[in-house]
Amino acid sequence: MVMEEMNQESTAVTPGEILGKASSLRPGRGAYAVAGGDVYASLTGRRSILPPPPDSPDQRPIVEVTGHKAHGVVPEPGSTVIARVKKVMAKMASADIMCVGEKSVREKFTGIIRQQDVRATEIDKVDMHSSFRAGDIVRASVLSLGDARAYYLSTAKNELGVVSAESAAGATMIPISWTEMQCPMSGQIEQRKVAKV
Repeated sequence: MVMEEMNQESTAVTPGEILGKASSLRPGRGAYAVAGGDVYASLTGRRSILPPPPDSPDQRPIVEVTGHKAHGVVPEPGSTVIARVKKVMAKMASADIMCVGEKSVREKFTGIIRQQDVRATEIDKVDMHSSFRAGDIVRASVLSLGDARAYYLSTAKNELGVVSAESAAGATMIPISWTEMQCPMSGQIEQRKVAKV
């Protein structure tokens, strides 16, 4: 078993790669488990297996993935992130995660904001194009690692949503309500899911 663990420690892994069974391993940093029983890598790096803390009721070994860019911050469920919207589609928006909490990320992480995760009320009436535009800076909460390529993000709280947006005239817009921002140069009002700052 020790030899097997030593071999596993030197193994390079990529996001979405199976690290083992959740019945025998507990996911640590850079890893996640899904219903169905497998533990997956959430970033590119080296797999390592750590012994469980002696006082832990869960005595499964912990599997971690350490990124090549040593110990860069990684989004985790529940963490607050700052992201730049890349593309807005009918049912979702994709964004590049730039910061996790107060720290900037060293690796590229993609986030997806689905239509049902934009706001807490009237979910079925959400119009993605009235909520976000490409280039917007949003504050969001990480729901989960949706698939091997992107994190699911939510803006369904008052303090989450667009924190900074540029108008068509190129000026930084001013929030005037929780659904609208105004260009200080042209006076034009644009729809957004505004964060209460």
